Amino acid sequence: MDADWPLIGVRFALYATLSGLFGLSAFSLYGLKAGARADALALRPWLVGTGLLGLLFSGIALVLLAATMAGAPAWPIDREAIGMLLTGSATGTAWEARMVALIVAVIAALIAAGRTAPLGLVVLAAGIALATLAWTGHGAMDEGATGWVHLLADILHLLSAGAWLGALLGLTLLVVRPAARVDVAHLRLTHRALHGFGMVGTIVVGTIVVTGLVNGWLLVGASNLPRLPTSLYGQLLLAKLALFGAMLGLASLNRFRLTPAFERSVAARDHRAALGTLRRSLAIEASCAVTILALVAWLGMLEPPATAM
Repeated sequence: MDADWPLIGVRFALYATLSGLFGLSAFSLYGLKAGARADALALRPWLVGTGLLGLLFSGIALVLLAATMAGAPAWPIDREAIGMLLTGSATGTAWEARMVALIVAVIAALIAAGRTAPLGLVVLAAGIALATLAWTGHGAMDEGATGWVHLLADILHLLSAGAWLGALLGLTLLVVRPAARVDVAHLRLTHRALHGFGMVGTIVVGTIVVTGLVNGWLLVGASNLPRLPTSLYGQLLLAKLALFGAMLGLASLNRFRLTPAFERSVAARDHRAALGTLRRSLAIEASCAVTILALVAWLGMLEPPATAM
């Protein structure tokens, strides 16, 4: 069976934009003080932009998914197939909830300007939008108690991954600021943000590991582990796990080596080398995260081993 690359591509775009919207707004809330948010990051353009892109990609995904389910080409648009998808499936209900949540997130982002209450509303609405993606993957394929466990694990996995990706985006924006706009206050703010995510990151990683194990048990099963390298699904999953391991290593390096070194360099007023090292590490970590999203978008279109019996 040939891969449905347009649908895989739009799934990747949704994972990236919704993760960025949720994670960046959450990072700004817990990682930056209220008075420093507007100056530290261009929050409004980033949040509004990712929210609008989320709306656009959601619309495209609906058209492509309806066409795939109807076995018809995406163009001309099959309104009847779209209507059936929206009114007769949990996926359609989740799509409608996502669109409402994204509209709320964009409106709140327009008025937020770094203020805590509107930014909190962006986090809530973006989290709901990101969570709805669980109904477009394997998380919604089971029934009964197992189905609810799988769905909850998928939602928590999405939110945790989104928090990590969005924090990487926020930290990257802080460290790539033009040199002319970097002063001691910004350097200290950057260090506080790095240190703050180190604490939150422990919870995020723990949640990803636990929910990943639950999903792995339900989608792969212990008996299928030896056969993973022989299937496309298994090969992509192993690649994802390898990249996740690399991200863990880089995150540990950042927290225990690079962040303390950066703090010492700021105190010594010689931050350029330490800042450059941080930039490279965050860039590699972000590249791993983006590649993982692409693999997840592809994996969601393949039949997992546990259902291929």
